[in-house]
Amino acid sequence: MPPGTAPGTPPGASPGESPRAPGASPGVPTQHRAPGQPRTVHPPWQRPHWARRDDLLDGVTRWGVMHTRHGDFRLQPVRLPRDLPLLVDWMNDPVVSAFWELCGPPELTEHHVRAQLDGDGRSLPCLGLLDETPMSYWEIYRADLDPLARHYAARPHDTGLHLLVGPAAQRGRGVGSTLLAALTRRILRERQAARRIVAEPDVRNLPSVRAFLRAGFRFESELLLPEKHAALMVFDRPS
Repeated sequence: MPPGTAPGTPPGASPGESPRAPGASPGVPTQHRAPGQPRTVHPPWQRPHWARRDDLLDGVTRWGVMHTRHGDFRLQPVRLPRDLPLLVDWMNDPVVSAFWELCGPPELTEHHVRAQLDGDGRSLPCLGLLDETPMSYWEIYRADLDPLARHYAARPHDTGLHLLVGPAAQRGRGVGSTLLAALTRRILRERQAARRIVAEPDVRNLPSVRAFLRAGFRFESELLLPEKHAALMVFDRPS
């Protein structure tokens, strides 16, 4: 048993993490069929990219629940139009809009999200659920396949993170750094080819930069990106 492994933890599961059955998806109830009833299988072109075998992010929907001191956390891919009103409300918060620049009518946020949902799978927009309550927005993306790769020394399978904490009541309590740390561990567990996780918050967004530092990221450099002056934050896979 590896050091620090809780008694009763199945092989391959990390302490504080929910082991899951192979192929099980969190929040998706098992569909029971009558004996002899055929299973409905959608052709690949009718499935969203995150549900296909060519998923470039190794099955975000199967990453499971992460136990944290603030509650049970999991990611849920954004669904339009269901989740649009919530996202629009968050994007129009002055604290959020100062850095996300999606303040305005719903069409702005919808275009931003739909471009990812209809893309090739290199970026997946998700809601972050804490004890099953949506409270954050995340973009998990392949930084090595993103335009960001032109501005730093990208490595194959570098995984990038964007996030915002929506409700004001959830900010300033260490929630963001706790969830970042939990998700970072889960990404490295699920994406074995990834050696690093990167982020590029605006250098003026000091609460975000501090959250990444508290989550174990290090400040690598400043980047002059077309849309902002960013702080490149990096988390290296432990050797």
